[in-house]
Amino acid sequence: MLDLEVVPERSLGNEQWEFALGMPLAQAISILQKHCRIIKNVQVLYSEQTPLSHDLILNLTQDGIKLLFGACNQRLKVIEVYDLSKVKLKYCGVHFNTQAIAPTIEQIDQSFGATHPGVYNAAEQLFHLNFRGLSFSFQLDSWNEAPKYEIPHGATVKRMYISAGNNLQDTKAPVMPLACFLGNVYAECVDVLRDGVGPLGLRLRLLTAGCGPGVMADAKVRAVERNIYFGDSCQDVLSALGSPHKVFYKSEDKMKIHSPSPHKQVPSKCNDYFFNYFTLGVDLLFDSSTHLVKKFVLHTNFPGHYNFNIYHRCDFKIPLVIKKEGAAAQGEDCTLTTYSKWDQIQELLGHPMEKPVVLHRSSSANNTNPFGSTFCFGLQRMIFEVMQNNHIASVTLYGAPRPSSRARTEAIGH
Repeated sequence: MLDLEVVPERSLGNEQWEFALGMPLAQAISILQKHCRIIKNVQVLYSEQTPLSHDLILNLTQDGIKLLFGACNQRLKVIEVYDLSKVKLKYCGVHFNTQAIAPTIEQIDQSFGATHPGVYNAAEQLFHLNFRGLSFSFQLDSWNEAPKYEIPHGATVKRMYISAGNNLQDTKAPVMPLACFLGNVYAECVDVLRDGVGPLGLRLRLLTAGCGPGVMADAKVRAVERNIYFGDSCQDVLSALGSPHKVFYKSEDKMKIHSPSPHKQVPSKCNDYFFNYFTLGVDLLFDSSTHLVKKFVLHTNFPGHYNFNIYHRCDFKIPLVIKKEGAAAQGEDCTLTTYSKWDQIQELLGHPMEKPVVLHRSSSANNTNPFGSTFCFGLQRMIFEVMQNNHIASVTLYGAPRPSSRARTEAIGH
């Protein structure tokens, strides 16, 4: 049985690990994988058709705990203990819930002190007692008439919630705590730079945990902006973004068969390679001959995709200029985002002339992908990988070589 410390408005954990509000989904899953011998039978709950309308939940069934992550930012926003009989809980080092100590209203008062009167929910038949960043729900099945303010003596806690702020219903995931950076750099947002023809590169707003000279107490989140363009060298990318988490060499180009070039069947002497930046949700493909950037891949990390949880979600924006018909027509500015659906994209860019390329992913030739195939459509020097629920799994950008200094200036000002 887990023995966990409750920190209101912050976390639930022990000396080995901690689930902290604002923690990225991938980090929570990493904790569960590392301690899989202790924390077993974990479920991942999400909406297959409408993943943005419901929280993404990690359900620790053996321990009676749910971790609720925001559907868009995929950071931890609520920690719910829904079965207190499966876990030991303490506050400031003193237990208030064990097999020997029942979490009654008297015990909660003794451990946490006074607070505002509770709120009764008639539909749930639950009485909610709220502290800042912490809520308890009491079951009132045996009482015929609900009390107005005071919870009856002997009532026991049915559920406990840790969240940010005072209102559990409207709570949102806080910003990522400094303790969750672990030396990594994260992307707050990624803007695609483009001209009238197509994409030119990326502008990334990066977040890192910086600190003063030798003073850890002065640590704080710092934001910096970096631009990466098609045609940039490895050295350009490394100086702007730092070392990648992984370098992946392409063993073969499975899309080459769709190329009209007559030399497509000739094996290449060296392989193109990717820089994988998992915490940015971005891949960069380098040409094996020139060692210059020739493609960007932006990952949305939707549940139900084969690569789910490998990358953090890339919160990107792609500006478009839609030309209207007619002599006096002017261009209309539109923006595609991580959350745009394929139907909306087709309304803006038009329907592709060719049928999609069907992409089957599996770990080996004999394994099947339980999530099914995805479909790749090409429009305006962009390849959209579309899931079966109409959401975008990834966007691949490819384009012209390194632009002139004038083109760069125009792109930055766009």
